[in-house]
Amino acid sequence: MIIDLTRLNNAIDKEILINETYSFTEEELIGTDVKKLDDISISGTISLNAIGNIVLSLDVDGTMVIPCAITLKEVQYPFSISINEDLDDISIVNGTNCQNSLDILSIIWENILMEIPMRVVSEDAKDLELSGEGWKLIREEKKEENAELSKLRDLL
Repeated sequence: MIIDLTRLNNAIDKEILINETYSFTEEELIGTDVKKLDDISISGTISLNAIGNIVLSLDVDGTMVIPCAITLKEVQYPFSISINEDLDDISIVNGTNCQNSLDILSIIWENILMEIPMRVVSEDAKDLELSGEGWKLIREEKKEENAELSKLRDLL
């Protein structure tokens, strides 16, 4: 999502308004746990501060689809991000330095990556009691204490 900064750099406009919707392709999601990332709402402004640095103020809202940690079923996980950054370096577009354009998609993508949760459990899997011969799933809220170890704790 390349934004033309010519009017901003020439002081014709004080800010550039952004109001876009973006859907990430499957190729962009490779290497992450995210299965789908469609219709992401991006709104905000790009302006210059007093010393001429680009100031990016964006709100990014959407829903990512990630697998459940227990059942691997797809779970919709809503997120909302506020991005406020001072960009003091020259942006690189297609491998060349270009002072009149800014690719904000890479900045948005970095912030979305930080919002991916480590573990999500679907509503269907929260009440499942999973166990088998010689094993059972231990959840953090239902940890059972080993009787032999509790006797040792009493000694200390």
